[in-house]
Amino acid sequence: MGSPFTMVLANIYMLEWEQKLIQHQNRHHEIYGRYIDDVFMTTNFSKEDILKELDETIRTDSNVKITTTISQSLEYLDVTIENNNGHLKISIYHKSASEPYILPYESDHPRHIHANIIYTALVQAARSCSTMEDFDMERLSTEMILLYS
Repeated sequence: MGSPFTMVLANIYMLEWEQKLIQHQNRHHEIYGRYIDDVFMTTNFSKEDILKELDETIRTDSNVKITTTISQSLEYLDVTIENNNGHLKISIYHKSASEPYILPYESDHPRHIHANIIYTALVQAARSCSTMEDFDMERLSTEMILLYS
């Protein structure tokens, strides 16, 4: 990403552009979130209206490049977000290319490192899963990975 100051400059540059988008989302009681350069929004508009609104937003500044995904379900950061009849269902997203691998128990690491791996995996599941069923599936998956490692 370059200099640590690059992020600050990017945030300052995007402030006005982003404020218009946030105001639009607030007026329509929708969700808006951003982490660095990844944005997540919800809307009840039609696909045509969404594309029109995004096109108008993009035209305000040619330096801002946007890749859109309009779907009932998407992967955002490390979660899968799904619109289930107006309710957002969230679960942990696992990249298909990544192997289910955790630090082998026989490795020469202090015991607290291994304990923290389990703790961190379960905390992530508790924070990221919106249903108990998804949490249980993630817990079982973590257990299987630990047995495998």
